Amino acid sequence: MDLLSTGAIGAVFGAVGSGMAGEAGKLAWESAGGMVRRLAGREVTAPATPDEVNAIARMVHDRVHSDPELALAWTRFARGVRIPEPLTGPGRQCLPSAPRSFTDRQDALKLLDKEATRAFDGRPRLALLHGPEGIGTSTLAFHWGARQVARFPDGQLYADLRALGPEPVLATLLRQLGLPDEDIPPSIADRATLFRCSLTDRRALVVLDHARSAAQVQPLLAPAPDVVTLVVARNPLIGLDALRIPVGPLGRRDAKRLLTELVGKPAVSAARATLPAVLDRCAGSPYALRAAAPRLTEPPLPPEAFAGSENDPVSSAVEDSYRLLAPDAARLYRLTGLYDWPALDAASAARAADIDEAEAARLLDELAGALLIELTDDARYRYRPAVRAHAARTAAGVDGIAACSAAVSRTVEGYLHLALAAAQAALPESWRVPATPTPLSYENRGAGVAALAAEASNLVQAVHAAEEFGDWDTVVLLGQALWPLQLKAGHHDILLPALQAGVRTADSHFPGTRIAGALHAQLAHSLMELRRWDEAEPEALAAARDERAGGHVRGRASAVEFLGLLRLRQWRFDEAYAAFGEAYRILDGIGPADEGAADLPRARALLERHRGRALRGLGRQAEAVERLDRALAFFRASGEAYNTARTLTDLAETRLNSDEFTAARALIDEATAALRDEKAEQHLEYLRSLRERCEG
Repeated sequence: MDLLSTGAIGAVFGAVGSGMAGEAGKLAWESAGGMVRRLAGREVTAPATPDEVNAIARMVHDRVHSDPELALAWTRFARGVRIPEPLTGPGRQCLPSAPRSFTDRQDALKLLDKEATRAFDGRPRLALLHGPEGIGTSTLAFHWGARQVARFPDGQLYADLRALGPEPVLATLLRQLGLPDEDIPPSIADRATLFRCSLTDRRALVVLDHARSAAQVQPLLAPAPDVVTLVVARNPLIGLDALRIPVGPLGRRDAKRLLTELVGKPAVSAARATLPAVLDRCAGSPYALRAAAPRLTEPPLPPEAFAGSENDPVSSAVEDSYRLLAPDAARLYRLTGLYDWPALDAASAARAADIDEAEAARLLDELAGALLIELTDDARYRYRPAVRAHAARTAAGVDGIAACSAAVSRTVEGYLHLALAAAQAALPESWRVPATPTPLSYENRGAGVAALAAEASNLVQAVHAAEEFGDWDTVVLLGQALWPLQLKAGHHDILLPALQAGVRTADSHFPGTRIAGALHAQLAHSLMELRRWDEAEPEALAAARDERAGGHVRGRASAVEFLGLLRLRQWRFDEAYAAFGEAYRILDGIGPADEGAADLPRARALLERHRGRALRGLGRQAEAVERLDRALAFFRASGEAYNTARTLTDLAETRLNSDEFTAARALIDEATAALRDEKAEQHLEYLRSLRERCEG
């Protein structure tokens, strides 16, 4: 590649920007900002859109072609940037299993075959399967995919869009294509681009289940000629340019055939007297037929049992199944269905029903056998929307409002207990993590982070439930407990709604407190990591304001420090340096007996490192080395291997900018040795690229 062409320059900036998910990617982005400032001879704000990237690429192109020394500096930098190739190799077969019993749908299957094999004319191969709940749209997609494994050797990808936006869905699809978490780009635009590019030469099937709108689906579409996308929805999704395939009820003959496949001919023959009524009540709904199959030969319920029940076949089937439950199973069904928890397990069900966990596990199995809940990929459970609506309606009538509120509150309390304990285990030294009165036992820090990650979607829902119930203390405590997950594992796109709810609650009920400051800082952090910098800035300023109003000096210094880190991302190095200096001065207000005094040496060392990074971006290399050397002395003495390696990396880059290759090599080798036991592969790869710049 000609590294001095406009296209190559733009590709380098695009690669650095899309690789900012990990620590090494963020370092590379800062380094790119310093390089741009050097080439332009002035401050250039970091690009946030493709047009801004192109403008910077044109400017760099003009500068390097007019100055050989700048051309050499740019070439050295660009050679150290890894331009990500589209993912190659087979993707995973992630489509859920198709049920053994399947009948009819021949017309729909033929239309899908036709869409997959038509002559490609530039239009994406896109089909929309739509029909009412329980009619078998998802089953049809899974069945067709199971018949087409040979057609799609490069992967059958699957995403459930039920409560997710396009950002986490794209992350899921990229993982299924083989991309590790640390390489998933932070922004939705970069994720969508990488997803489309990675499917360009693949023969793959993508199934997008439970879609709600065309806008939700649009970023997930790949126009490659050998990629077929099936969108499954309840409604036709106006605005989606797809082959529409409506899925309706089974005919009476096919409904009887499905029942026969499910229970066998003898059972169907034995139920000859009740079969017509069963077929009438199921109305061709595959879900209703599957739910009715186990009780086909049982005596029919008396007509008065159906009084006031729904005419909809799914609701009717749910009512029929519910009426046959034992009282303890029926109560668990009602109370766990009161809120839309993404993944139920025995622990959460036990809290909802206030029973023993082993008993809850047994009852969940019983509900799954009655098709009132369904198994998820991680061996937990969830409700269909119509089933959960029935459970909530029934609970209101049977259990009453007070019992229903208590059940949801117990569930939320359980998630709060788990979150606080896991957060303490994951980050015990952090003043941002709230204390927990009754800690759970976790093996190590990693186990605490893993526990938070496993429950992330439920914790977000618990925040919404607490906000809905007006439990403001729980909203803010849950939000604060998410900090270790943000810091150590990301999940920013998933956690963002919970953090936004936390900030709303803090501003309304805890204004001007350290609680509000902490939550504004956490929201700012996630917005920054998602490259939504314009939204992150007011949150960082609000964090500093509230920490100051709350008299929390350590928190205020941290908020101002964060503002400086945001400025580094934006390539606003002068402002970053000023912010770090202000944070340093704020720390001077902490006396020997004050809160945070014990952490002052480390906090100051971190600020020295950050000031060194800002000075490097400004081209003030000698001053940068002085600051970084101070930070390095502290981290070496304290035995912090990772921060030692990070500071050594900063020093190595600073030496490289001054063409001090021998000194840079020694620093790189020391950083590499410090990271040997840290499992920081991305950072090690970045160090290897810096060493290549030394050799070049």
